[in-house]
Amino acid sequence: MPSDVTASGGDGALDERAGRLDARVTVRRTAFTLDVAVAVDPGEVLAVLGPNGAGKSTLLAALAGLLVLDDGAVWLGGRLLAGHGVFVPAEHRRVGLMGQDPLLFPHLSAIENVAFGPRSQGIPRIRARESAHGWLDRLGLAEFGRRRPAQLSGGQRQRVALARALAAEPELLLLDEPLGALDAQSVPEVRQVLRTHLRASGTTTILVTHDVLDAAMLADRVLVLADGVVTDSGATAGILAAPRSEFSAALAGLNLLTGVVDATAGVGTAVTVSAPGTSISGLAAEPVAAGDPATVVFPPSAVAVYPGPVAGSPRNSWPAVVTALEPGPSAIRVRAALDVGVRHDGVVTDRSVPAEPADPAGPVTGPAVSADLTAAAVAELGLQPGSPVFLSVKATEVRVHRS
Repeated sequence: MPSDVTASGGDGALDERAGRLDARVTVRRTAFTLDVAVAVDPGEVLAVLGPNGAGKSTLLAALAGLLVLDDGAVWLGGRLLAGHGVFVPAEHRRVGLMGQDPLLFPHLSAIENVAFGPRSQGIPRIRARESAHGWLDRLGLAEFGRRRPAQLSGGQRQRVALARALAAEPELLLLDEPLGALDAQSVPEVRQVLRTHLRASGTTTILVTHDVLDAAMLADRVLVLADGVVTDSGATAGILAAPRSEFSAALAGLNLLTGVVDATAGVGTAVTVSAPGTSISGLAAEPVAAGDPATVVFPPSAVAVYPGPVAGSPRNSWPAVVTALEPGPSAIRVRAALDVGVRHDGVVTDRSVPAEPADPAGPVTGPAVSADLTAAAVAELGLQPGSPVFLSVKATEVRVHRS
């Protein structure tokens, strides 16, 4: 954390670090302990993703000053906001928090709602209204300034809430699922507004979302949380192309297996990865060495499904058991678990993966793999949950990354 600046108690002069967030947040909850280090550059947008209960909203609440840290510190623009015996109240942090519910004041007009932020900072009424007019105009709401929230659509209310947050000129803007409560028609509209105005305002932003499209369109970087800790992080394009966690892979619509590299290989060179109960060949996306832990990714569209073994094929091929069939817009997603061993009289021939099924004579299922098939192919193969199949994917469709 910064050591060459002085804590200002929340209202001191900003230095050259203005807008930069450096934080180590430790908060103990009943179900887990959130322990996350996060750094966001001025004007950068960081998307925080993860399953429900991962700690995303807890992280935002701690940064906003709604929770007291159990350990760590929060620095923003060179100011110490929390930690080391300091706790700056939320109203003095210059941190804006906006969630699914826009929480507009129902008795105030749109322009009065937007002017509230500047007014609360001591800006004279006329100047605050001028600022509010400007933000409403930029967000395409100039003609709705006199309307109260009940007279606005969901998308319009969310844009007013964004205008109010930006009009307060926060150093850090925290967005907690800002599109989550909108109807399907309003989501693209508000997402585009966010895309345009987060960049234009140059506001340092952390965006919590479940939607990979939000991350792809809005974020410079992605951080993935699970059970209170970071499981994946990096540039958005890199995370979506080469996820390092199952959740990241699911968001990106990719299959992911983990294992150990069998031999040293350069970029673009064929290499084999030994995974629990199986192995998979692919192309190295970066230099790897024998013994390196590796993450293997490939798209469901590259996976072929057969009723029996694929004879003489140069592809990767594994026995598997269908676990679910899910309809999609252009294909049916076939979810399957690799069969990595067989029980004989209650004894598992391969114990490298914990058994999932209770059947004492059934297969021992391992990693999950998804395939996209046409409805005709699913019908021809007679697929249903429990169907034994063979999955196959060309090595050229598989990318191997160091974990």
